[in-house]
Amino acid sequence: MERFYHLGFGRQQLPDPAPTTALLCGDPNRARQIAMETSGVNCLSTLSENRGLNSYLCQLDGGPTFLSCTSGMGAPSLSIVVNELCQLGIKTIIRIGTCGAIQPHIQAGDLVISQAALCDQGAANDIAPINYPAVAAPYLSLALVDAARSLGHRHHLGITASTDTFFEGQERSDSANPHLLRHLRGRSEEYRHLNLLNYEMEAATLFKMGSVYGFAAAAICAVLAERLQSEKICLEAKEQAVANAIACALHTLRQTSSS
Repeated sequence: MERFYHLGFGRQQLPDPAPTTALLCGDPNRARQIAMETSGVNCLSTLSENRGLNSYLCQLDGGPTFLSCTSGMGAPSLSIVVNELCQLGIKTIIRIGTCGAIQPHIQAGDLVISQAALCDQGAANDIAPINYPAVAAPYLSLALVDAARSLGHRHHLGITASTDTFFEGQERSDSANPHLLRHLRGRSEEYRHLNLLNYEMEAATLFKMGSVYGFAAAAICAVLAERLQSEKICLEAKEQAVANAIACALHTLRQTSSS
């Protein structure tokens, strides 16, 4: 098999048997962090850093091999990466991301595990109809919850709002465009009343792809902003919160691979 055009690697660069799980991050530095800077993870090889879509072949100490991959920012980029990963035989994908909370009881530094997502994403409409449910694999979401409980990390399970834009779609007006369209004004408060937990930019498309393509999908995100209070990102919370999200995903990988 040739190297995939976007991923930059192919089946011949994977061992036999090949890994069937990928941990997927929007940030290439986070994919590298998982592979090269996380206790209990051995980076077996750098598969590609093509187009900034860094991918690494990894192994848990005494456990399974897996891929640590970059999806890029947003659903269109993620849809390309996920399609090519599925062609490689990946059967489980856990997104490890960051997000902004839209509930007052969720604090910067917490984790949000998405059981489903409100899909405000154009890319997903090419995967399935707009009213097709965007739901995570239940067993995988619950495994992430069990991991967060076991590791003692503050976490919340619920429904996520997935948007295509970081600024307008998440009702940020402190930017180059302070003039939001009418239907975007008050969105965060409306979503709070609908009991949505957080904003992010990839989960809904990932979930729809999982249901249509036939792989198990889940998402865990570190909370970096309390959006009912401020549009700003809390950088002080980022390092530890992201490390906690990674730890939960790895714990889940270890537990589900041994069950």
